[in-house]
Amino acid sequence: MKTIIRVNTRTGEIVRTSPTKEDLKYAGRYFIAKTLLDEVPPTCEPLGRYNKLIISMGYFADTNISTGGRLSIGGKSPLTGGVKECNVGGNAGKRLAKIGVKAIILEDIPEKDETRVLYISSDEVKLINAPYLKGKLVDETFEDLRREFGDRKGFICIGPAGEMKMYGAGIALTDDRGEQVRYAARGGLGAVMGAKGIKAIVIDDSKPVEPDYFDPELLSSTVREVVKILQEDPKSQNRRKYGTLDILEMANQVGLLPTRNFSSGQFELAGNLTGPRVAEVIKERGGCGKSGTPCVPGCTIMCSNVLPDKEGKKIVASLQYESVVLLGPNCGIGDLDDVAELNNLCNQVGVDTIECGAAIGVAMEAGVLKFGDAEGAKDIIRQIGEGTYLGRIIGNGAAFTGQAFGVRRVPVIKGQAIPAYDPRALKGNGVLYSTSTMGADHTAGNAFETIRTHNPLSKEKQVYISRQLQIRAALIDSMGVCLFIRPAFIKNRQLLSDLFKGRYGWDLSFKEIKKIGVRVLETERKFNEFAGVSEKIKRMPEFMREEPLPPTNAVFDIPQEELESIWDIEMDPETF
Repeated sequence: MKTIIRVNTRTGEIVRTSPTKEDLKYAGRYFIAKTLLDEVPPTCEPLGRYNKLIISMGYFADTNISTGGRLSIGGKSPLTGGVKECNVGGNAGKRLAKIGVKAIILEDIPEKDETRVLYISSDEVKLINAPYLKGKLVDETFEDLRREFGDRKGFICIGPAGEMKMYGAGIALTDDRGEQVRYAARGGLGAVMGAKGIKAIVIDDSKPVEPDYFDPELLSSTVREVVKILQEDPKSQNRRKYGTLDILEMANQVGLLPTRNFSSGQFELAGNLTGPRVAEVIKERGGCGKSGTPCVPGCTIMCSNVLPDKEGKKIVASLQYESVVLLGPNCGIGDLDDVAELNNLCNQVGVDTIECGAAIGVAMEAGVLKFGDAEGAKDIIRQIGEGTYLGRIIGNGAAFTGQAFGVRRVPVIKGQAIPAYDPRALKGNGVLYSTSTMGADHTAGNAFETIRTHNPLSKEKQVYISRQLQIRAALIDSMGVCLFIRPAFIKNRQLLSDLFKGRYGWDLSFKEIKKIGVRVLETERKFNEFAGVSEKIKRMPEFMREEPLPPTNAVFDIPQEELESIWDIEMDPETF
């Protein structure tokens, strides 16, 4: 990858540079962390002049490795006040890599609110005024961009929530068919993009740049072996059938499923929302419905889906575990079509489904509407796009909603909503939410995979396990791939070394590669400490330490001192 693009959104100046040898050491999440620490004042205002929105390719974005088209989007989070990186699918990552772009850095903010498109090709980068896109929903924006620039392009955009700089706003990507909407959802990065006056980014890869692989043969054989292992892996096969919703039934049985604003760990209507049930509905309804679709070009896992309505027309693509749980059980809503419609509405107005679902749950607890009121919830999300007072409250996230309505039981850590695993019943995730540089974010080291091998209610070894999972997540996010390809590296660790050797010519041992994850976390922690949002200050909500969670009646009881010791734990050099 041969180009770093810097765009000054105030002056319009665009600078293209070639990455140095030092720059090549950093990619994806690691590049974002390094850029933030080196260039962004940690105490700056997230929506102000000195924050930067960074779009970064992973180490293997320009290869054919499965899921390698994912990209990282990051900056200083409006919600957490610290580092934020989102690893996201769609077609934009592959198209950026094809024209040799390593990173895009949006700097400063315009003097007045503007609606612009950033157009990028291999030989041209320019800002285009696009007032016709102002206030458009996400699907409308993608449709207009296709009419203006053509179908075979990569697209990134924000919805009205991002334009209005709401803290719950995300950044949307799509695929070549206009079928899927993928989100860099967490942390309020859509508000950062809105503050930069950028409504959309268009990537034209019609003139691709030849990648400079060190050993194409080694790289190709390694990629083929990764694919072979994934195709034979039972978990990967299950994900193709049922997607991420495959875990919902177990989460409910174990008692960690957030229900009615995290007041219970089980939902009586969970059976309507499980992976097998959703797959069954998709098959029964036919039409445009699909199971087993990829979130990025070339993915062999294919855990996404398209849920049709009873007439076979698309409601939403894709329906994922986190979105279903926060918009469904957490709000007391158990009808599949209602949950899917809520998900689609979030996608269209441009908000994170986790943050929005948690905020609506808090509003329901406050009595703004009743638990189970699906139509009321849909109306609130529409109001987010309209910018009403209530819409702006919900659109700014769960913490803001709790403050607005005087609710004490607000499920947030570092200002960000807790995802779909109650930390009282999955204590490993409680450690993660409390100590992660990302705040309450399951993607930074989800402990759900340990549920069969380690008692989720036990306090023992949870901090140690979380440390290892966070290191791995930081590495995976820097590689620019999905966590779900981990079975290949668990089975054959040498594949990691061969990937780095084949792509870059670097001779790295498994231990040296894992240390990349350690260095990512160290860099992020340093920024957060300077920003004043370390785990010593932003702690687990008191109600989760005091209020037993039915049906297990567990509380989160890992001592704060033990949580703070996580950074003293050594990396395990043997496991992945």
